[in-house]
Amino acid sequence: MKIFITGASGFVGGAFVKTYAKTHDITAMSRSDKSDAAIRALGATPVRAALGEVKTEQLKGFDAVVHCAAYVEEWGPWEDYWRVNVDGTKELLIAAKGADVKRFVHIGTEAALFHGQHMRNVDEHYPLSLNSPYPYARTKAHAEKAVREANDSSTGFTTIVVRPRFVWGPGDQTILPAIKAMVEKGQFAWIDGGRNKTSTTYIGNLTHAMNLALTKGQGGNAYFVLDGPPVVFREFMTRMLNAAGVIPGDRAVPGWIVRTIAYLGETAYRALNIKSKPPLTRFTANIMSRDCILIDDKAKREMGYAPAFTIDQGLEALRQSL
Repeated sequence: MKIFITGASGFVGGAFVKTYAKTHDITAMSRSDKSDAAIRALGATPVRAALGEVKTEQLKGFDAVVHCAAYVEEWGPWEDYWRVNVDGTKELLIAAKGADVKRFVHIGTEAALFHGQHMRNVDEHYPLSLNSPYPYARTKAHAEKAVREANDSSTGFTTIVVRPRFVWGPGDQTILPAIKAMVEKGQFAWIDGGRNKTSTTYIGNLTHAMNLALTKGQGGNAYFVLDGPPVVFREFMTRMLNAAGVIPGDRAVPGWIVRTIAYLGETAYRALNIKSKPPLTRFTANIMSRDCILIDDKAKREMGYAPAFTIDQGLEALRQSL
């Protein structure tokens, strides 16, 4: 299959290219010489383009678009989140449809449902949080809405949303490096003792699901893809940090204190127009202290999804990579 992918220099997009470059003919969006070199090293062909500026002509002849790129920073202007996550996705949909691309696979997130609450036994019927107070969550919700609404059976334009949760494994550029740095600086503590439960998605299981979504699944639908049953956050995170040679310690802090500190910190930074990221954001404080237990029965039923890797296999791969 001939595929155009965005976000190939990131964790998820890069892992997909590395895994499937020999199976598919992949062209990847690139914005710099450095990205060009990284994309070629993964086995794909780079093409100069930026999200929001991809032209219909650039997508002619492709069978599918895999959209991984997003603005995922913890902190920044609302307009930056909207411009990349929503406008960028809508413009890419228009270009893909105009180029007669048949399949559009969008990497979503459980955060698109999140507005600060526990999420327990959640499946795809759970509503998108289109008014979430967190810019990443709100804009990813609107992006997913646009993707699903763009599905058009009359023209054969099929859109699929793949929703992972807590993506981890070799190549992680966000979660593990950030927590490892906090531990090493003595700044890490378990929120509410780390007792909350969470679903997880190993990177190899996510890329497997993305490949399935190129041919399977019902158009206009979203699918959770997970490692299996939920885990206790502290137990899982301890094993992941141990794989990286880090011992997290036992210090804990009540969740309500963490969330209050994050709220006050953000309020002060915005009032004073401070551009740098506060020590702790409300989104991080809330999503790291809530249960997030998801159900992926729909992906198993409609896409034939099953985890390609166990958590133990993923941890060993992570250990070897580090």
